[in-house]
Amino acid sequence: MDMESASSVVLQALTQATSQDTALLKPAEEQLRQWETQPGFYSVLLNIFNNHMLDVNVRWLAVLYFKNGIDRYWRRVAPNALSEDEKTSLRAGLITNFNEPVNQIATQIAVLIAKVARLDCPRQWPELIPILLESVKGQDGLQQHRALLTFYHVTKTLASKRLAQDKRLFQDLASGIYSFACSLWSHHTDCFLQQVLAVDQAHALSSLERTLLSLKVLRKLTVHGFQEPQQNMEVMVSVENQEKVILERSRQVDPDSPCREKLEKTIILYTKVLLDFLEVHPCAFIPLIQRSLEFAVSYVFTAAGEGLVFERFTVQCMNLIKTIVKNEAYKPCKNIEDSKPESLEAHKIKTAFFTHPTLTEIGRRLVSHYFLLTKEELAMWEEDPEGFAVEETGGDSWKYSLRPCTEVLFLDIFHNYSQTLTPVLLEMVLNLQVYNAVGLAAYELFDNIDFDQWFNNQLLGELQVSHHRYKLIRRRVIWLIGQWISVKFKSELRPLLYEVILNLMQDPDLVTCQFLFLNVSSPVDDFEFRTEQFLPYLESIFSLLFQLLQQVTECDTKMQVLHVISCVIERVNIQIRPYVGCLVQYLPLLWKQSEEHNMLRCAILTTLVHLVQGLGAESKNLYLFLLPVIQLSTDVSQPPHVYLLEDGLELWLVTLENSPAITPELLRIFQNMSALLEMSSENLRTCFQIVNAYIYLSATDFLQNYAEGLCRCFCNLLKDITNEGQVQVLKVVEVALKVSPVLGAHMFQPLLPSVFRGIVDGERYPVVMSTYLGIMGRVLLQNASFFSSLLTQMASEYNQEIGQLLGGVIEMWVDRMDNITQPERRKLSSLALLSLLPSDNSVVQEKFCGIINICVEALHDVMTEDSDTGTLKDCMLMSHFEEPKLTDDEEPPTEQDKRKKLLALEDPVHSVSLQQYVYEKLKAQQALMGDQGFGALMETVDTEIVRQLQEFLQGL
Repeated sequence: MDMESASSVVLQALTQATSQDTALLKPAEEQLRQWETQPGFYSVLLNIFNNHMLDVNVRWLAVLYFKNGIDRYWRRVAPNALSEDEKTSLRAGLITNFNEPVNQIATQIAVLIAKVARLDCPRQWPELIPILLESVKGQDGLQQHRALLTFYHVTKTLASKRLAQDKRLFQDLASGIYSFACSLWSHHTDCFLQQVLAVDQAHALSSLERTLLSLKVLRKLTVHGFQEPQQNMEVMVSVENQEKVILERSRQVDPDSPCREKLEKTIILYTKVLLDFLEVHPCAFIPLIQRSLEFAVSYVFTAAGEGLVFERFTVQCMNLIKTIVKNEAYKPCKNIEDSKPESLEAHKIKTAFFTHPTLTEIGRRLVSHYFLLTKEELAMWEEDPEGFAVEETGGDSWKYSLRPCTEVLFLDIFHNYSQTLTPVLLEMVLNLQVYNAVGLAAYELFDNIDFDQWFNNQLLGELQVSHHRYKLIRRRVIWLIGQWISVKFKSELRPLLYEVILNLMQDPDLVTCQFLFLNVSSPVDDFEFRTEQFLPYLESIFSLLFQLLQQVTECDTKMQVLHVISCVIERVNIQIRPYVGCLVQYLPLLWKQSEEHNMLRCAILTTLVHLVQGLGAESKNLYLFLLPVIQLSTDVSQPPHVYLLEDGLELWLVTLENSPAITPELLRIFQNMSALLEMSSENLRTCFQIVNAYIYLSATDFLQNYAEGLCRCFCNLLKDITNEGQVQVLKVVEVALKVSPVLGAHMFQPLLPSVFRGIVDGERYPVVMSTYLGIMGRVLLQNASFFSSLLTQMASEYNQEIGQLLGGVIEMWVDRMDNITQPERRKLSSLALLSLLPSDNSVVQEKFCGIINICVEALHDVMTEDSDTGTLKDCMLMSHFEEPKLTDDEEPPTEQDKRKKLLALEDPVHSVSLQQYVYEKLKAQQALMGDQGFGALMETVDTEIVRQLQEFLQGL
């Protein structure tokens, strides 16, 4: 691309690409996309965004295109990669000057320089760091700031590389520039303090910005630049100095100063240095434990911090205390002699600091000060109760928000120092009713509080106070019960609790309901749950939960309500059927409304899983909604599958398991499966279960439509799959042969030679060998003609006589019988090998002894004494199908369970008596050979085995 002519056309295209007119925008974007691979394009972009006279939007877009091009075309191995000459020119142009006047563009340029540095520094770009350091020393304020900004982004990017060689390069860099980075930070910090004293706010703010950037650089160098920082005095002094700065900074600036916001960011960054250093280098942090605990506890739990600390700083201090308290590197082993000296030293420092008075004060302040709702929180509750509830129950907000952080710190300190804090908390329970603390520490207080008595004598009464202003207590009490219900709560009290829950759920105050249903799942979702106790309240509670689901508007809230609904359905199972009509009608609407909210759709999928399980065969009435949902969730060409796939597969599986019959639509969804199998993801096991479910549901329809493609996919999978994965593939073939021996063998014919080879070659992995023998046993027993043709095919492949190969198979089968652990497969092997009798084939007669040995082993597995007659019988025989009698807590059989039972009635393993079959086959062999010949054959069998065989056959 000629530079002079190219600049004008590229500039025009960029200008049009910033237009709001799509008629100009789309063609311009397409043209720019085509130029991305043209030589010289990025040199033109560099000239454009370095030209400060051009429109800001155009320059901004040029930077973005340049940055994206680094990702796509900078690497040597990339398709259409930039030439080395152009990259050399671009690198030089990027660091010619640091005078970008627009902050946002300056940041983007710094980021793209860092991207190039990640790939090229230091080998192809050794001059980058020296030029940055020189520019940072300059007197020009703008140039100094832009160079420092770039220096930070380069350092951040290089520090993030994780290969061992890259780490060593960054450590070499850090050791070379650490002193300079420390002096740079000290210089800008001193300038800021001097300007604050001189009330020079404008320059103070500028110096503080440079202090912040230099500290960001120092943070990366300190945390990631040294493998053993405790051996570098300069690093340890730097971290200690930063700790001192935290103690001083809050007092430096007036709260109304324009520097206040930036100063708070700087203080938080100081705490991040400490936290990062503690996380990455816990042993190096040991000399800093005492001072860190002193200043954190002083600011957060004494009067010293009043009026000085701000919420984010309080959170960071609590995180610092928490991380020190629970750090595994600071805990000695149970056997003290096995402990490292560093662990013992750290433990000694912690023990000396956390005295009884200190722990008591921390515990009291957490409970009586930090656990209290603030005026702002109470006001938010009144104005937006649902929003308040969602915010308070956020996921990992404990790292950033004060209330969750407070609760996590309380839990960690109480767990580690429960002997000291338990009496303190019990005293507060008597005097202050500290429900939050007692709920959080439920497991620790198990032996110290009679919760049943407390519930009866006090908590129950507080739940029944209906005054509007008492809602705070009602909310906290129901939460407290939710914490204790699975820890210590008599089952006899459950009905009383359900009565209270039912009354509370009719409270017009939405937030009371919100906190109620967050905890109502606890009595439904714990080990002590009794269905019969819950059933009298099921209709009312389920109806109120459904009303709540309709009323709430926040996605998180709807997800939580759906979770509770799912718990209820899962617990009561089929007894939910009379009450789900409204929910079934509402879910399609909710699914449509949640198109942009994939996590809510995941919750809907989970609810549908439990709903289908509860409805059983009646779930077919949901297919109009259910099947398109499964189709979308499991289609890897649709973007939402990233979020929905796992739950979608589970829904697909339970839908098949509970389907009374195949439908064309249900069969059609299987078109999604080939792409899923090719992904070879962690969901493969579920995919195989789905395939099996289709075979059980309608083997003929399914195999005729999909077996060919499935077989091809399985052949590819078996080339590169773990032994466990191989077993899952083979089990599908085994199921197909069990359901339809002739069709299964025909459809999976291409796979069977590899099974045969595995047996002949003596597969070493026992579970795989067991599955091979199970498959071949089905073929030999139930499709003898196919086995014969397969044997002929394999004899040609092995260049052996058919009889010789058959003998090898029988010998290997007998030898590896111990690999088969399932009684069903062991009986199947016996039946299969016995099916070779009667035979005048010399090879079969040579292996007769091994066949009898296997049969006797299997008879020992399956023969048990009949309690009525006192005679031996085959325990695997099934004569008829009975619906099982279930207790309230047992799940009813699925439609697939019923199909398996009916199939078992036709399966030789469950329909043929092994005892009778052995007897008949031996009699037939005797008839074929005559008494003398048969007697000689039996003499090849060990006399003890013959004796055991006779015992089993006695009476026949």
